[in-house]
Amino acid sequence: MSESSSATRMTDGPIWKRLIAFAVPLFWGNLFQQLYNTADSLIVGNFLGNNALAAVSSSGNLIFLLVGFFNGIAIGAGVVTAKYFGEENKEQLEKSIYTTVAFGLVCGVVLTVVGIVAAPRILILMGTPAEVLPESLSYFQVYFAGSIAFVMYNFFVGILQAMGDSKHPLYFLIISSVTNVVLDLLFVGGFGWDVWSAALATIISQFLSAFLCLWQLMRGNQVFRLELKNIRANRFMLKKIVVNGVPAGLQNSIISVANVFVQANINTFGATAVAGCGSYSKIEGFAFLPVTCFALALTTFISQNLGARQYDRAKKGAIFGTICSLTIAELVGIVINLLSPVLVGAFGGGAEAVSYGVTWAKIVTLFYFLMAFSHCMAGILRGAGKSVVPMIVMLICWCLIRVTYISCIVRFIPDIQVIIWAYPMTWALSGVVFLIYFLKSDWIHGLEKMDRDKN
Repeated sequence: MSESSSATRMTDGPIWKRLIAFAVPLFWGNLFQQLYNTADSLIVGNFLGNNALAAVSSSGNLIFLLVGFFNGIAIGAGVVTAKYFGEENKEQLEKSIYTTVAFGLVCGVVLTVVGIVAAPRILILMGTPAEVLPESLSYFQVYFAGSIAFVMYNFFVGILQAMGDSKHPLYFLIISSVTNVVLDLLFVGGFGWDVWSAALATIISQFLSAFLCLWQLMRGNQVFRLELKNIRANRFMLKKIVVNGVPAGLQNSIISVANVFVQANINTFGATAVAGCGSYSKIEGFAFLPVTCFALALTTFISQNLGARQYDRAKKGAIFGTICSLTIAELVGIVINLLSPVLVGAFGGGAEAVSYGVTWAKIVTLFYFLMAFSHCMAGILRGAGKSVVPMIVMLICWCLIRVTYISCIVRFIPDIQVIIWAYPMTWALSGVVFLIYFLKSDWIHGLEKMDRDKN
């Protein structure tokens, strides 16, 4: 199989160099992706005020609940593609890519319908403050009117990254992120339009990045050239994508369900708390960038190397990537902890709102290494085709236990710090479970044995 400079194998060369070279563009790409959300909050908060900022903040967890499921499926599809890329199996590689694109189109249509129809009811169930609800609903519905762009972008990026190309998605994100900021300033600051225009700016920018990714896949400088006429689903390949992707999607949704429940509890403290905690969540999104980029890099690295039967290399890469992620996450946490008053204050919303955000930052930031460990373990297991394991761990630790803890304690201690402490506590718990699993399981040894038996 011939390959071009934009498709990179992670099955040879120095492990540290391959992982870092792949992770760094992912980091910058995720950084610009985060600018989508942050630009909305910064510009809306400073131009339209506290209620508008709360409207954007209250929509965030609900958006991720729906979008996160399909993003998880895209990650699972990328695992299948990376495996065939590592095997140098061009026929199956092409089938996986065309099936991924076809499935992505269906997912995009479904998400558009579900998002628009379900928005009013879900926002009400979350207890969104009455003064925030109209603006939150308008933001949400405009956002989901263009949700097919978000879905297809993530599916396209999953394909490119599975073949080791993390650079082109970075270039396209830079273009679309700059477009998003310019449109935010134009629509909100220039035209004086309401909060819905921030969502409009975001979906226009996301359509741009999706089309750029499609253009890259159709250029023919990858291992293959995507042709629109060949887009169709292969039943066998669709099954593999669903088996790998649905658990990852459910994991994202499970986390989001817990976060929606948390948001509902924050809502009871009023619009000021919603604005302040929402401002911190935007900052936290940046803190998660090194974690998510190493988790994604590990998924691709493990998938390609297991596909190439490089088992020892996969083990060494898993250890190196995890150590890097934990170290960087903790350093970032320390910086945010020290600078939290300035960072949260940049979003506006008033002194009381800033106080809520700073309180959240001071409690959780020094525990970022725990969150990083769980995400890395989940990425490694997804790359090994064991996506059900992290799904179950997250379901128990980050959803059931987190929700139960908040439900029981907040009744007797109606303090927002009770809600905040739920995060480091459940990060620690999931980390312990993952550690026990890795020490006791044969997640790679079993594959080595099966390979020997076949030969």
